[in-house]
Amino acid sequence: MPNPPRLRAAALTATALVLSTVLAGCGGDSQDEDVSAQELSWKDCPAQGGGDAPSPLADGDEWQCATMKAPLDWDEPKGDTIKLALIRAKASGAESERIGSLVFNFGGPGGSGVTTLPTFGEDYAKLRTRYDLVSFDPRGVGRSAPVECQDDLQLDVYFQQDATPDDKAESATFLDYTKEFNEACETNSEKVLPHVRTTDAARDLDLMRHILGDDKLHYFGISYGTELGGVYAHLFPKKVGRAVFDAVVDPTQDPEQGSLGQARGFQLALDNYAEACTSAIEDCPVGDTAQNVKDRIAKLLRDLDSEPIPGIFPRELTQTVATSGIAQALYSQDFWRYLTAGLEQAYHGNGQILMALSDSMNGRKQNGEYSNLTAANVAINCADDKQRYTADHVARKLPEFRAASALFGDFLAWGLVGCADWAVPGAANHPNVSAPGSAPILVVGNTGDPATPYEGARKMVRALGAGVGVELTYKGEGHGAYDSGNKCVQDAVNGYLLNGKVPAAGRVCS
Repeated sequence: MPNPPRLRAAALTATALVLSTVLAGCGGDSQDEDVSAQELSWKDCPAQGGGDAPSPLADGDEWQCATMKAPLDWDEPKGDTIKLALIRAKASGAESERIGSLVFNFGGPGGSGVTTLPTFGEDYAKLRTRYDLVSFDPRGVGRSAPVECQDDLQLDVYFQQDATPDDKAESATFLDYTKEFNEACETNSEKVLPHVRTTDAARDLDLMRHILGDDKLHYFGISYGTELGGVYAHLFPKKVGRAVFDAVVDPTQDPEQGSLGQARGFQLALDNYAEACTSAIEDCPVGDTAQNVKDRIAKLLRDLDSEPIPGIFPRELTQTVATSGIAQALYSQDFWRYLTAGLEQAYHGNGQILMALSDSMNGRKQNGEYSNLTAANVAINCADDKQRYTADHVARKLPEFRAASALFGDFLAWGLVGCADWAVPGAANHPNVSAPGSAPILVVGNTGDPATPYEGARKMVRALGAGVGVELTYKGEGHGAYDSGNKCVQDAVNGYLLNGKVPAAGRVCS
């Protein structure tokens, strides 16, 4: 039962049937030194979490890894420290043309940059000609003082629970599982939970900038990475270099507004999928018309609510698992074929493909191990967001969510209770990203983005302030624009990052 903030700001970090790599944790220690004076020791990356080391780059260069010390509590910079995991690919061009490091955050919150950057590294080969490509596991994530909650078997049960309760008994059961998960987080991660806010990660970014040897932070933020980048720009406006925000989180919304907007976004993506399937030259195997496609999906989910079907043995495909699998497939137009195959399979009583899609969203490997994606996502969102929603509040809001999306409305509305009884108070109603005096930030919005709806890009531009945000629109499908392969988008982004050429505000790519 995913937490809506994760859907609201999730990044696409795996192909549909390739699951996230699990990363082992690192502990912190106590020291009395100036962390700003440390030097990084870069070495070829080892195997990650029992898996393989990252594959070499196309030119044969190896990925390099390092750890950076940061204060556990930024209010006590000489107190306990934690270790943050970093990864880089050194610039491929001439040293005289090198600009510096380009730091990536791929979203979540909870996504591992150490895992994700090598997966998509070749997509940024042109940027690598003048930058060291760098990413990291933010605090609480992966190998950076990871938040730990429930074990793998408990998570299997957690994700198969009914996350769209229909009566008081089901609601009570759902709330009990949420409480058990949150209590496990407090039990296993009490020390780190107060220190995983986005403002903490932004301060880590500035320390990273300094230690990497850059006067300015050159940054590429995707999904939640745009929120992190906006918070960084607010805290350190004079330290912003060339920055790009892609798949933009609306910084003006509270969690309820964000989840409601996402319900509309996923519904739009589903509508577009259904239209595309039924207008193809070949017959659409999951419906005769766009409405028929959506009606059949709705019936499938109703049937699964009372009678799950076999999934990946020994687990069953429940209504909740199927819904999250469908949502995962809507993140990219390239995944639509998997959605068609998964639906066709499910209509014949086999839930394996939809469950594999759901597993990918939840960070589950084929061997049954989970990354800490969900634990980190909940911990960061609950530390950031001041709101604590109740079941009664959700019940009052259900009609509005259902109007936004008949398919995803209940799912996203009930996820609002995810921070109930959280051990740490939330920081704010929404992030502050105002950044007067910052260098220009290129803000890229995708009109068909389900997870971070297009309107968020314009809201981000306005919130950054006059003369900072520069809006670029991509008329496309899927979560994000640069990795769509659209030449217009890539030329605009590359032109800014590589040559400092700021596109004209309001430019549109299609």
